[in-house]
Amino acid sequence: MRQAIELRKVTADSTPQSMRTALWGVAAAWAAVMIYAAANPIVVSLVDLGAMLPVENGRNALTFSNLYFLGTLISVVPLAYIFRNDLKPVRVGRLHRRDWGLLTLSAFLSSALTPALFFVALAHTSVSNVTLISRIEPPLFLLGALFLLGERIEPRALFAALIALTGALLIISAQHPGKVQDGWAGFGLGEMAALAATLSYVASTLVSRAGLKRVPLGLFSVYRAVAGGLIYFSGACILYGPAVFQDLFAPILWQWVWVYAGIVLVLGQLLWALALKTARASTISLAASFAPLAAVLIAMVFLGEDPGPALLPGAAMILISIAWGQRLFDRDLRVDEMVTVQVKRPSPRPS
Repeated sequence: MRQAIELRKVTADSTPQSMRTALWGVAAAWAAVMIYAAANPIVVSLVDLGAMLPVENGRNALTFSNLYFLGTLISVVPLAYIFRNDLKPVRVGRLHRRDWGLLTLSAFLSSALTPALFFVALAHTSVSNVTLISRIEPPLFLLGALFLLGERIEPRALFAALIALTGALLIISAQHPGKVQDGWAGFGLGEMAALAATLSYVASTLVSRAGLKRVPLGLFSVYRAVAGGLIYFSGACILYGPAVFQDLFAPILWQWVWVYAGIVLVLGQLLWALALKTARASTISLAASFAPLAAVLIAMVFLGEDPGPALLPGAAMILISIAWGQRLFDRDLRVDEMVTVQVKRPSPRPS
């Protein structure tokens, strides 16, 4: 027994650098998912605060558009400082035209098209329907990584994502069953926009994962924030008119935008970009599968929402899928097998 314990310690201490990097990627993916799960309660709280403290003519300055655009611009400052070495002309000049194309496409998809489509969806259908449709993202990401990026996907990871999707559907559908049934009775503009937004998000994740292989992390984060923010601003002005941003200089907006910019945009983007660069596709998908449960729990604590009677069975399905997909149930068995192989392997004899 003592020899086995010593062998386990040697095995843990001799972990290759690539495995250590992958472990950092796993931690970054889970932390980013938790931050993004808290993003909606943070935004809702800020918007409610703006409604209670309106500016002139009763307008709410803490709108999502104002928070998102101004927060994106503010996030560029700390990102540029943190990754100042990645922004040196020598490193920037090494990028090819294809790299800049992927960066621009990623900024357009993730920072302009996806949020715009979600706005359309929320304006024409219920939040439950939007959430239900967006839960097809983890399986689609796995399939995209398999067929488009050529990554090896374990079958159990795909099955685990499907089980987590079923658990999320169970939780959400039990909250407002009447609205969900009415929504599925007719697949209208809101449902189509939610589906398009989900596909856009999956595409942006795949493009980001492919583009990060050559692009420095700091340059990727700063460029996507700047380009995505400008594209979003231009598109919103064209569709809704410049008046949508008329309260950008309101004092209350500048007072509270730092909460959204610092937590969601800066820290969340840094962790997610690190996960895309270092974590496996199956790990990212399973972490994203936990997002509905995390969002429900955070909303329970901060917004006092009632998730409904299906919280426990749905949460159990999500947790089981994550544990099974990550092989948590047979990890000790695999370590024992690895140690046994090392013990039985004969030492090479000098010739």
